Amino acid sequence: MAFPYRLFLLCSLVSTVGLVSTLGNFNSADAAVPGCPIPALSRFQRHKVARGETLDSIAQRYNLNPATIIDMNPGLRNGGLTVGSELQIAPYNGIVVEVPSGQTWRQVAAKYKVRADTLFEVNGCQQNPRMVFIPSGNTSPNRPVSASVAPAGREASSSVSISGYPLAQAKTVGLPYGWQTNPNTGEVFFHSGVDLLAPVGTPVEAIAPGTVVFAKDQGTYGKLVIINHSGGLQSRYAQLDSIKVSVGQQVNKGDLVGTVGTTGQPTSKQPHLHFEMRASSDLGWVAKDPKDYLKSSR
Repeated sequence: MAFPYRLFLLCSLVSTVGLVSTLGNFNSADAAVPGCPIPALSRFQRHKVARGETLDSIAQRYNLNPATIIDMNPGLRNGGLTVGSELQIAPYNGIVVEVPSGQTWRQVAAKYKVRADTLFEVNGCQQNPRMVFIPSGNTSPNRPVSASVAPAGREASSSVSISGYPLAQAKTVGLPYGWQTNPNTGEVFFHSGVDLLAPVGTPVEAIAPGTVVFAKDQGTYGKLVIINHSGGLQSRYAQLDSIKVSVGQQVNKGDLVGTVGTTGQPTSKQPHLHFEMRASSDLGWVAKDPKDYLKSSR
């Protein structure tokens, strides 16, 4: 399964200053890509400066670095805060960049030291955005850290070890995790999980104890089950033929969650389970290489 990381048509990004003034023209409807989070540029807030507020106090209120607020409001470089003025507040630390042509998303990711798949999701999986938000990964000293959310730009770490296998027996990998090239079209995409070849109807099992947080159709994922585990980790079971669990249900390792199918938009014609592991971060659930978690004991 390739979605949501089809990156072959994406434009280049060049850093610029003062673009936030044009955010009001951003059409959030264009960013409504099924299976992707709301784009960062659609999540900006406006803050009206009150008497007695300082740049530091506003930054603390929104868990941002003061530099992020200045970058989003270039007029602050020319003077202090003005009572009654409105500031653009980003959802997290980062910068806004313009989108001319020329580079690929992988080149942009290397330039800004951001994972290309994360950059794609942060911007709503749009193929041709005019402006994008580049998360900086700088941690605000006031950002709260919980068991399920990692510091800004970082993935959750845990002493909890997850090791299991979603099928009764180890299966052949039809498509591995990472950057892939479609042999039919030549398009390059990021495969966010691993495809395990198995006949339709094969039982699919939870790889570890957890709570079911999603259990229904989801765009190109088809019938999808998502389970949250301890330590800010999450497993996803996609393109199922049937779903055997419900949201809120507690499951144990080895419990039946569904059966292998061909729903959604599978990458190959061979029936398989699309399986993902993700780690929580303040940028969302970041894809991890499933091979670090998959271990068949049978």
